[in-house]
Amino acid sequence: MSAQPRPVSLPGITQVQALAAGEMAAVDTLIRGRLASDVVLINQISEHIVAAGGKRLRPMLVVLAARALGGGGPRVHQLAAIIEFIHTSTLLHDDVVDESDLRRGRRTANALWGNAPSVLVGDFLYSRSFQLMVELDSMPVMRILADTTNQIAEGEVLQLLHVHNPDTDEAAYLRVIERKTAVLFAAATRLGALLSGADEATQQAMHAYGMNLGLAFQIADDVLDYTADADALGKNLGDDLAEGKATLPLIHAMAHAGDEVRARLRQAIETGDADAMPEVLAAIGQSGGIDYSRERAAHYADRAEAALDALPDSEWARALRGLARYAVARGH
Repeated sequence: MSAQPRPVSLPGITQVQALAAGEMAAVDTLIRGRLASDVVLINQISEHIVAAGGKRLRPMLVVLAARALGGGGPRVHQLAAIIEFIHTSTLLHDDVVDESDLRRGRRTANALWGNAPSVLVGDFLYSRSFQLMVELDSMPVMRILADTTNQIAEGEVLQLLHVHNPDTDEAAYLRVIERKTAVLFAAATRLGALLSGADEATQQAMHAYGMNLGLAFQIADDVLDYTADADALGKNLGDDLAEGKATLPLIHAMAHAGDEVRARLRQAIETGDADAMPEVLAAIGQSGGIDYSRERAAHYADRAEAALDALPDSEWARALRGLARYAVARGH
């Protein structure tokens, strides 16, 4: 395929969602149908987290990638549902580990039902995703998803090792977010290409797009924890600090602060001192941590967009480009 010039005017998130609406309606129907269990508590918790909505970004990436390469249909919808089930199960587990009580502006499942039910329903969603995977009867699909879920689990453990660790540096942070976030984005776009019959080089390009998009998305998300409006964000501002997580804005501040300020930041991370938020924000502002983090997010978004240069131009390819821009420009 010949490289195409990058279009300057790209669809925003609303236009991308409108383009994919018909496909995503089919995915949502499949998700709700395959969530069903004869265990009432599973239905209650599953419905709670699925009904919370969100943008369904990861399953939408499967659809967009497939359509950009001439694919589509029920197998793509099923793969999108698998990706969403994996993502949803990680949300349930994350909220327990992080002791979160708010997500997308609603109380978390663990806050409503407790930790044990949340973990077990997360396990149910993981296993349901593997049932759907087997139905596709594709060893390459199963291999990629098995590797991806293993890497996500590694990312969770890596993050745990860095909680309350003030010596977490940018390289360690990137290793965590690659496994926790970016690998599932990469699997979504690569598998959309695979199911569309794309060659290996195109699959690799789509993998690179998803990986870089995921890195951009997570860095931008971590910036929002220090800059967004709490109501728009749908969670408590400063949650990362309270959980003892050193994300990129704070890591940058730590690296550029004087000894006295650095000592205070170390203490805040070690103790998860949310009351230190004003001092932390001041240090981040002094170091230019927000601007630096936004620049890093934009760098990965540019790499994501560049990975699409081999694709033929279409409204679906432009939608993927639009998502790369949206990842770093969003307010929540």
